[in-house]
Amino acid sequence: MTAASNPFGDSPVPTLPPDTSPAAIRDALIDEERAEFEQAYQEAMAEAAETLDLTRVLNVLRSYHRIATLTQRQGPRAHRRMLDKVAEIQRTGQNPDGVSIEEVRALIDQRLR
Repeated sequence: MTAASNPFGDSPVPTLPPDTSPAAIRDALIDEERAEFEQAYQEAMAEAAETLDLTRVLNVLRSYHRIATLTQRQGPRAHRRMLDKVAEIQRTGQNPDGVSIEEVRALIDQRLR
């Protein structure tokens, strides 16, 4: 077999880039999301064992890698504050830091004058 015909390079075992492995993703998440990731990943792996289809596993990894990247970029505290704010908005239906559409329109009108 030539290198061109071997999609895995020198190793017969495919590898993921370090920050996209399940362990790296799990370690980059905050506690609440870590538990959700572990459950989703285990369920996807169980399904893959039955169906021999890794689509759901890859979707879980892709989704949680995005969350892990955001968490690491903004820091765990900022990420947790964002989640708390989302929960408050979902609970109350209002963004305490938001402005009404009327205020936005007034600001636009003022700037256009």
